[in-house]
Amino acid sequence: MSLTGALYTGLSGLSVNQTEMNVVGNNIANVNTVAFKSSSAVFSPQFYVTNQAGSAPDGNFGGSNPSQTGLGAQVAAITQNFTQGTIQPTGNDTDMAINGAGFFVTQDAANGQQFTRAGSFTLNANDQLVTSSGSYVQGYGTTSAGTVIPGTLQNLTIPLGSETIAKATSTASLTGNLAADGTVAGGSSVLDTQDLTLAGGAGTPTAASTLTSLVTASSGAAAFTSGQVLTFTPERDGSALPSETFTVTPTSTVADLQTFFNNSLGIDTSVAGAGTNIIAGTAPNSIDLQITGNSGADNALTIPSGSFADAAGNTPLTFTADPTSDPTGESTTTSMTLYDSLGSPVTVNLTTVLQSTSNAGTSWKFYATSANNEDPANPGGTLVGTGTLNFNTAGQLTSETGNDLTIHRSGTGAQALMPVTLDFSGVSALSEDAAHTGSSISMSTQDGIQIGTLTSFSVGADGIITGSFDNGDTKTLGQLALATFNNPNGLNDLGGNNYAASTSSGTPVIAAADRLGGGTIQSGSLEQSNVDLSTEFTNMIVASTGFSAASRVISTSDQMLTDLLNSQH
Repeated sequence: MSLTGALYTGLSGLSVNQTEMNVVGNNIANVNTVAFKSSSAVFSPQFYVTNQAGSAPDGNFGGSNPSQTGLGAQVAAITQNFTQGTIQPTGNDTDMAINGAGFFVTQDAANGQQFTRAGSFTLNANDQLVTSSGSYVQGYGTTSAGTVIPGTLQNLTIPLGSETIAKATSTASLTGNLAADGTVAGGSSVLDTQDLTLAGGAGTPTAASTLTSLVTASSGAAAFTSGQVLTFTPERDGSALPSETFTVTPTSTVADLQTFFNNSLGIDTSVAGAGTNIIAGTAPNSIDLQITGNSGADNALTIPSGSFADAAGNTPLTFTADPTSDPTGESTTTSMTLYDSLGSPVTVNLTTVLQSTSNAGTSWKFYATSANNEDPANPGGTLVGTGTLNFNTAGQLTSETGNDLTIHRSGTGAQALMPVTLDFSGVSALSEDAAHTGSSISMSTQDGIQIGTLTSFSVGADGIITGSFDNGDTKTLGQLALATFNNPNGLNDLGGNNYAASTSSGTPVIAAADRLGGGTIQSGSLEQSNVDLSTEFTNMIVASTGFSAASRVISTSDQMLTDLLNSQH
């Protein structure tokens, strides 16, 4: 081969070692780039010139090998090293690292679908998860109930501070003990009004009589006037019940007033004798309104003086305890706060009364009332349910009835009907100790949720994004998707830590994290560059040495050419 060929051979050495130095320099420059994958240059010889072909051995000659001269080196490939980089915690919820194989899937209008290992994400002004370059991070959305919808990629949204959630109570569980050695309820509160008769002595009032036709028998003064707005503020067991109002119209009847008292006091009128009844008064042609409440000491009713009056303080009715009034017997009351479909609180009071004892155990009756009951068919009605609880001789609940309540929420904006099941399985009926502290039950759990705002989120190893609300509830907001390739080295590097699929890489296999060969997600962390500086410094020395040696080949060949030319003179 001529000396000129040696010059070009040396030149190829300069070229490949310069490329190696470029690769090393790029690796070192990106030693702190998130999820950067180092590259390496692979050299191969250029083609050879055959000076003499080889020959096969025969009987007279042992054969010879070919004589070939190489024409230098070339860069065969520059490959990336996709091994896992060190995962470094950052404490930032939007930072995510892939532990294992795979790439995050991103999308933007300019470049279409791309792939990246860099999980330094942020939330944009629309609460969408985006990369540092503004591409949308792709994943799977959810239904309104928080169930992941697989198969269709979409932009992931995490609406911190804007999404709210609420859930209606469907089940409320109670715990406690009902004192089986208490006294069986044997009476109820009985309250009587003063004598009422018809104006002008027109006969005895009936349920159909209008209120404006009634007069007080003792004075003859009109008891009610049309347009009068009366506020009713009774008490049960010494505690004030929610006040209710009754407006007197020209057509308001005694029956209307009876219904009003029954509803306001939450009386179970299915029990014989219970409710607001008309009885004969002591004066001629007069009646009294007699209120008979629910049984049990905790159902004791009082209507203090002035508790049924208009704004001017006029009291059309006064109530006194009847001699038969005797609200006794073992009972207990508890108050529960439940939630409707809008997350609004709904207060339910539950009174439980010992109804009977026998050789089979004890039987209790409960009354559930709510001032938040809004039933258009029964305005002012507070009784939302009543039922029985039966316990065996071991104090264990054996059966229950009426534990499915229905609270009406018409006109509140919430769902009109709020069905609630009371779970009494945590309640026992055992005898108390010598001190007999009495029955006591309370709500232990309920599955309703008051209104809550999304305040934070977390990402699981499977890519599930779980939002946490300030009411203690959680909800699935989406799931990150990962893409894997048969040949990651075939990806087109677009710069900025972004890759695009190519015919060499193969079609991306996109699935949820930790599926189909994809790695797991480590949130609050970032994958570091996999550049090994010690290796790069070694490669730099080797490349520098190879470059110097190749330049020496060129300079030596030049000197030999000069000597050859000088020898011709």
